[in-house]
Amino acid sequence: MSKVTVVGAGNVGATCANILTHNRIASEIVLLDVKEGIAEGKAMDIMQTAGLLGFNTKLTGWTNDYTQTAGSDVVVVTSGVPRKPGMTREELIGVNAGIVKSVTEVILQHSPAAILVIISNPMDTMTYLTHKVTRLPKNRIIGMGGILDSSRFKFQLSRALNANPNEVEGIVIGGHGDTTMIPLVRYATYKGRPVSELLGKETLDSIVKDTMVGGATLTALLGTSAWYAPGAAGAYVVDAILNDQKKILTSCAMLDGEYGQADICIGVPVRIGRSGIEEIVDYKLNDEEKALFAQSAEVVRSTNKLLNL
Repeated sequence: MSKVTVVGAGNVGATCANILTHNRIASEIVLLDVKEGIAEGKAMDIMQTAGLLGFNTKLTGWTNDYTQTAGSDVVVVTSGVPRKPGMTREELIGVNAGIVKSVTEVILQHSPAAILVIISNPMDTMTYLTHKVTRLPKNRIIGMGGILDSSRFKFQLSRALNANPNEVEGIVIGGHGDTTMIPLVRYATYKGRPVSELLGKETLDSIVKDTMVGGATLTALLGTSAWYAPGAAGAYVVDAILNDQKKILTSCAMLDGEYGQADICIGVPVRIGRSGIEEIVDYKLNDEEKALFAQSAEVVRSTNKLLNL
């Protein structure tokens, strides 16, 4: 028996809960939101597909009732507000930091052994904040961003290759932002062959650029942030944890000297299993990649300073 809580029943949180439920990843799922009726309504809507899709997972929705989350094995935190017209970057971070801080503190009162998966934005900084306010072991806090970015990278590669995305390997490290993520072209392959043997430099440069602005591109098209892929990425992490899959995924992790960085949460390859982050995997970066990673870390640090910890 396994229990998962998803905090935030907006588009991303509800999508995550929907996938967890339909794919039977956990036996019990709790969807929580501060807005009256939203979590209850979405949970009910999803559960009304059980007779159509044949799943036995139990999903319930609650308005701010954290007692219902007790005993959760994994908690996915999607809470926060999007940036609104006229809102400064500092104001956005201040508002979301307050939300994430209060959510994680209350969650741990009811589920002290839970592994936390952070999706709230700005994701690297919110993951860092969670470490600082909870002081949990670093294996128990996982930022989702790099998993989403890597999936977008594989999608862009598959389009250029006219290939199935499931047959393409690609990994993105660094910060979860348009200027901070680093698609590692050197490690990208299609059915074992380096993509650099199959695609020209101009095409690969375009793929890197399109990957880096993947979120902004969708926001421009949709008029709001994406939710299907982010929600699926969150569920993917939960699956890797609960089923002890030992998958190597890019996740936002607290570094303590790895990749030449310390006291920072940023996307690196990690092995994920039942205890959360079980290992930070050392991909041997070349000099150019090391320089890009160092630059990315500095940008993330500048955002972290806005927390005023």
